[in-house]
Amino acid sequence: MIVRVVKMIFKPEAIEDFKLIFETSKNKIKSQKGCLYLSMLQDIKEPQVFFTYSYWDNEEDLNNYRKSELFGSVWPKTKMLFADKPEAWSLHQHSELT
Repeated sequence: MIVRVVKMIFKPEAIEDFKLIFETSKNKIKSQKGCLYLSMLQDIKEPQVFFTYSYWDNEEDLNNYRKSELFGSVWPKTKMLFADKPEAWSLHQHSELT
C-alpha cells in the first residue's frame, strides 16, 4: 500500500475555494482504481495549511490517477490558489494501530 501525503499552503482568501474544489472532487477521486482512502486536514493554528492523505493499492494506481483527466482538471484549479509551493510524499505504510 502507498500513502500519499500532500501539504498545501493557500492564500487566505482562497481557503473556501479549495474546500469547495475538494468537496466537489472527493468522491470522484475516491472512486479511482486503487484509491482506498482519502482525507483532507486543516492545521489548527495555521488555517491556510492543508494536508491531503490518500491510500492507494500501489504506486501504479497512484500514478494512473495523477495522469488521469480528473487530476488534470482538479490540480490546475487548486494550484492557482497556492501561497507557496506544495510538498508531497509517497510512503509505504509498515504498521497501523487502530
